[in-house]
Amino acid sequence: MTGRRADPPHPDTPLYVALDWAQHHCRVPDGFRRGRPFTYYDFQLKYMSNHYLVKGTAEWESDNPMLGPAFVHARSLLVDPQKKGKGPLFATQLALEAVGPALFAGWAGKDDGYACADNGCGCGWEYPYDPGEPMGMRWPTPLIQITAFSEDQTENIYRPFRSMVKLPPLAHLFAVGAKFSRILDVDEGRIDVVTSNAQSRLGAPVTFVAQDEVGIWVKTNGMDKVADTQYRGLAGMGGRAALSTNAWDPAEQSVAQVQYETDADDVYKQFIQPPAHLSYRNKEERRKIHRFVYGDVLKSAGGHVDLDSIESEAFKLLQRDPSQAERFFGNKIVYGQGAWLKEGLWDAAAAPRPHPAKGTEVCLGFDGSLNNDWTAIRLETVDGYQFTPTYTVGSEKRPAYWNPAEWPNGEIPRGEVRAAWDEIHSYFKVERGYYDPEDWESEIDALALEHGADRVAEWRTNRVSAMYDAIRRFETDLITKALTHDGCRQTAIHTANARKVAKPGQKYILGKPNEHQKIDLAMAGILAHEAAADARALGWGKRRRAYVYSA
Repeated sequence: MTGRRADPPHPDTPLYVALDWAQHHCRVPDGFRRGRPFTYYDFQLKYMSNHYLVKGTAEWESDNPMLGPAFVHARSLLVDPQKKGKGPLFATQLALEAVGPALFAGWAGKDDGYACADNGCGCGWEYPYDPGEPMGMRWPTPLIQITAFSEDQTENIYRPFRSMVKLPPLAHLFAVGAKFSRILDVDEGRIDVVTSNAQSRLGAPVTFVAQDEVGIWVKTNGMDKVADTQYRGLAGMGGRAALSTNAWDPAEQSVAQVQYETDADDVYKQFIQPPAHLSYRNKEERRKIHRFVYGDVLKSAGGHVDLDSIESEAFKLLQRDPSQAERFFGNKIVYGQGAWLKEGLWDAAAAPRPHPAKGTEVCLGFDGSLNNDWTAIRLETVDGYQFTPTYTVGSEKRPAYWNPAEWPNGEIPRGEVRAAWDEIHSYFKVERGYYDPEDWESEIDALALEHGADRVAEWRTNRVSAMYDAIRRFETDLITKALTHDGCRQTAIHTANARKVAKPGQKYILGKPNEHQKIDLAMAGILAHEAAADARALGWGKRRRAYVYSA
């Protein structure tokens, strides 16, 4: 093979040879289709195409190849309902990472191709590359771990894997055991099963890790530390991770939730959620939800899942644990009782637009913290469109919110926040800004001196009557579509987290259900809308230029 980098770089491209290899070599592990070639469903192909997406800028050196960093994503999170096919999909990944072309091997030229005969497999399969597509190669010494909280859960992946590799054409490449499997043509190559009790295996120099049911990997059972340890091991070897789970309980701060909510651009997240307006407790709407989330794996679409069987199991679970039924079979994050907004209201107001142009008139809302809650900025245009602005750091555009857990010493980077303020005020015309002053009094005073007290005003969110009125105006304008928004994912999470907290006089403010479920972006949005409403009351958007005519 002749590997080389294109100039200019290629677009990001899936490692197609890996996807084709897996479907040619892996077999359906059980059921009436056992032994047939494993053909990916659409959701599985989408997941694999993104996990094995090669950076167009990846470079090739035969004696020092790019491993994990050649790919766009360092890890991938797949969130899907029970029985959809996550386990068998990950089993094909294990086989691929163990003995298939799972690594980037340069860019193909004319007449390049992959041949099993050159890679320890006697099945005779060959893959001719198109010029310019990424080529693949095997790991020289793969060390793979299947990880779950319990042994029963590791079987979700390891059981279909064992069945697959006992069938030709892979059977001669593996020695399969109950707790681990050896790769026969590679010294020390193996696949291990690891649980929370197998601490001695953690920290190994792993090349690939399949983490199952990460929705129950939480601090109280120690699995958050297991995940961190494995990610460090992968980083040292240039390896990558695949995570699977049902929808999680947002009150538990699981590994799944942390990975889903991160803004890191090297984490791929595949989580298809049903339309928010459908009620899981309504039988007909529940059936629509199941059709939506199971899609092409239903028997009516040629798949393996019987819709009536899913409905039967979901209904039984619904009687004793409605939230779990909705998560496990409806693939929905259930935020619990006392939610601020009616389900579906926030999503229905999403109307993303291109980023507003320089000079656009906006109003600003700021909710600040020191080292516990997030700090956030939201902007609103004169026509009632809210969005999260960005600010510039080098060549990078960052969203204007800050999670203290992602910064040194767990503290909000005050310098970055001030830089964001400056850039927003220079890029947009800020008509009015409302700033919650807690922990930020001095900076807000300085900003008011620079831009004027009529444009920069303190707005304390601990005033019950004022806050209640602002919340109610926000709710009403969402319902009437006088307020729309950009669909910012973090704002959606914070909005879903918000709970009504009762106050005297039949009023309420907003609070967090617990310490890790933050609401700061929702608060910033309410302040931005209040600033915009007050500005409109003073004529913002209705002013006309006065002309003086001379004879």
